[in-house]
Amino acid sequence: MQNIQLPSSWQSVLSEELHKSYFGKLQNFLTEDRLSYDIYPPEEDVFSAFDLTPYEQVNVLLLGQDPYHNQNQAHGLCFSVKPGIKPPPSLVNIFKELKADLGFDIPNHGYLVQWAKQGMLMLNAVLTVRAHTPNSHKNQGWEIFTDAVISKVNQKKDPVVFVLWGGYAHKKLKLIDTNKHKVIQSAHPSPLSARNGFFGSKPFSTINSTLADWGKPEIDWEVGDW
Repeated sequence: MQNIQLPSSWQSVLSEELHKSYFGKLQNFLTEDRLSYDIYPPEEDVFSAFDLTPYEQVNVLLLGQDPYHNQNQAHGLCFSVKPGIKPPPSLVNIFKELKADLGFDIPNHGYLVQWAKQGMLMLNAVLTVRAHTPNSHKNQGWEIFTDAVISKVNQKKDPVVFVLWGGYAHKKLKLIDTNKHKVIQSAHPSPLSARNGFFGSKPFSTINSTLADWGKPEIDWEVGDW
């Protein structure tokens, strides 16, 4: 991790975090763990959400929890997978809701980089994971770091749409000024909970109508086929 740096727009915003003791311990933990395990996403992709969505361009923050833990899936954006990788069940349900909400055809891939390029910070609460071992890097310091990211986005002068799917994400509501920002909450899109409030929640049209009300550019959600 020592060689991987946040892009400049985030470096200035998060410089205090990068110098705190917990972050140094986290980097040491990751360096050690990479010696013994396959870690996802690849080291160069850990901060790709920040590369693709500079701080000043964040209009939407979508919060995930843990990176995908199978080979070639995770690439640093929550819910997104690399081209050529079968979309996991939660992402399939996201596409089903997108079709129901806005009528877009379900694509043949799950690579969501173009959403990130349009001002949507696609942030996982934990940014790394051991292969085939979900939640294996929780409570190592990432949550402190990503809570700081959420807090910094909350401090932006202009309003932001925060999208919190599922109980884990809902706990982050305490970090958000709901008088200033728009919060969209629903059940998680996973097969276990999607029918309990994710399907029918229309998050995509709600995000765009909110952005339009604020005079901000709407997001083109159609990712097309690869």
